[in-house]
Amino acid sequence: MKLKIWRFITILLSALALGMAFCHALELPAKMQYPAELYITVQNTLYVAFGPPAIGAFIEIATPLAAIALAVLSRKHRPAFQWVLVAVVLILLAFPVLFFAFTEPANVIFREATPNSIPTNWEQLRAQWEYSHLARFFCHLIAFSALVMSVLVETPNRQLR
Repeated sequence: MKLKIWRFITILLSALALGMAFCHALELPAKMQYPAELYITVQNTLYVAFGPPAIGAFIEIATPLAAIALAVLSRKHRPAFQWVLVAVVLILLAFPVLFFAFTEPANVIFREATPNSIPTNWEQLRAQWEYSHLARFFCHLIAFSALVMSVLVETPNRQLR
């Protein structure tokens, strides 16, 4: 029963993280066309619920922790365990690796910027922020798929009569 509960929690958190990442992926084409003033305004108003102390930060932190706990609990359930390990690696790649290597450095600069004080390298920072989120989306998409596969490989095949 504990394994089922952790599977549910991990898949739910993974779906929420994937949803946040998918939002960023969908916005990328439009935001890459924004002028600096609009881009800075959007960055500093639209994403307040994505970071601390809001729910987005909780999801970002809870997802890898839940996935690691699920890996520990499912270690004796092969081949499900291998799928969970794939998910753990990709979730950890999305957060903290990609986030702190690429996304957060741009966040720090954008948080200090205003439409009247635009960083000189704002286009490079925009590309860094947008494409790091696109990479994070693909990590979360594959991780979520791996978590679903970890359940499916343990679902018995029953013939319908």
